[in-house]
Amino acid sequence: MSQARTGRVTRQTKETEIDVEVNLDGTGQYAISTGIGFLDHMLEQLAKHSLIDLTVKAKGDLHIDFHHTTEDTGLAIGKAVADALGERRGITRYADALSPMDETLTRVAMDLSGRPYFVWKVEFSKPKLGDMDTELFREWFQAFAQTSGATLHIENLYGVNNHHIVESCYKGLARVLREAITIDPRKMDAVPSTKGVLTQN
Repeated sequence: MSQARTGRVTRQTKETEIDVEVNLDGTGQYAISTGIGFLDHMLEQLAKHSLIDLTVKAKGDLHIDFHHTTEDTGLAIGKAVADALGERRGITRYADALSPMDETLTRVAMDLSGRPYFVWKVEFSKPKLGDMDTELFREWFQAFAQTSGATLHIENLYGVNNHHIVESCYKGLARVLREAITIDPRKMDAVPSTKGVLTQN
């Protein structure tokens, strides 16, 4: 498609200030700063393996905990992706992937339907990864699915190392995003739905 598929979202609340830019037709370049080292690492993986250029600048109430920054970052990135997709004309729409990382295997499936729905079947053996609560990863993916308008299913099939489990989830999301947003040259101007429209209504 000739027009660049880009989105920018600025989100400001009493809890967070977040600025996000995406280019769906990028090369996986990134500049990430959330104040949460592990989340930065995961978002870098997301950009690198989806080939989406991603800039995230976030300041949040980390003196309380990481919840607001984690969730709001997911909301902002998802909204930027939705804005970049526009009417979602020509996209492949559906994608799924098995994401292995050492002893871990995770299955991720996506439909960029415009109708957000989220299924999370991932368990952790520890409550924290470094300083980050492992329960917050569900919040990030839930937020992303909500504002991107994606039906998103994530299931960890097996794994032992919690770091590997989380990273396989983000890399799996990256792989399905890369495929689902790809333009099908046979239907470049068509909305991939019998309804003729993909919306969040």
